[in-house]
Amino acid sequence: MVLRPRRGYCEGMTDIFDVIADGTRRDILQLLRQRSEEGDAGTSVTQIVSELGISQPTVSKHLKVLREAELVTVREDGQRRFYSIEAAPLEQVDDWLVPFLADAYGDSAPDISGLAGVPPLPDGAAHAAEVVGRAAASAKHVVQTALKRLGA
Repeated sequence: MVLRPRRGYCEGMTDIFDVIADGTRRDILQLLRQRSEEGDAGTSVTQIVSELGISQPTVSKHLKVLREAELVTVREDGQRRFYSIEAAPLEQVDDWLVPFLADAYGDSAPDISGLAGVPPLPDGAAHAAEVVGRAAASAKHVVQTALKRLGA
């Protein structure tokens, strides 16, 4: 069954959810994000294979999907390719998720506006991160329930 965006959905959002639904692709995105924060100008396929302990063909397959979804960019240097995360498409997921936070927590919802480019949370912010994590899990449950109702 192919999911199509319904009225009210952001253009292409279903595709982004399909892409990030795979745990290996999420692991690759997480690794690229961490490397980016460390100042790396890109991560090679060899580095990804080594860090995640998965085969080169598997990494290449997932990187192709991430490239097509414009979640990663690639820079070629001779025979080597270096991948970097492109987080802008994930804003669609963020735009979709924020209303669930507001609905779930009302006035006590954490203010997450303007968090792009903010450095990692200090240790004392663990509680706020837990609240957001619970809201994300709740939204995941809503999506899974909706998909089950659609027969997906």
